[in-house]
Amino acid sequence: MRKQILKLSALGVIVLAAGCQTMNQKPNEPPPPKNPDFAAEMNKFNAQFPNDKATQYEDVSIKFNNDQKFDQRGNCHDKSKYPVTIILQLDASGKVTHTMTDVENSKADCFRQSYASAQFPAPPMAPYRKAILLQ
Repeated sequence: MRKQILKLSALGVIVLAAGCQTMNQKPNEPPPPKNPDFAAEMNKFNAQFPNDKATQYEDVSIKFNNDQKFDQRGNCHDKSKYPVTIILQLDASGKVTHTMTDVENSKADCFRQSYASAQFPAPPMAPYRKAILLQ
């Protein structure tokens, strides 16, 4: 009986979370303009692989990013229904020295500001490019 209550409670949380995510949708919002310089930065990110140290760092930096909740600062997710991919350029100490997004809109600008002064763990090489898909 207890397991059934826990399952129903978990299901309720999932439904509630899904409802909250769709409440802020902007159905008639046009797609944001693409950033023509983004492809070159993404190529630099991709050129870091395959590399065991870079692959290991991705796991470390993803966990760090999730723990620090950089993406939740400034209520950026609610600014547009379209996802944003951001590339962070990190120096040898892990400090963000440059950000670039794949699109240009208020959501992208908000994320660039949220990550502009972030400090990640030191990467295996510098400069290091860190790509993050932000819904």
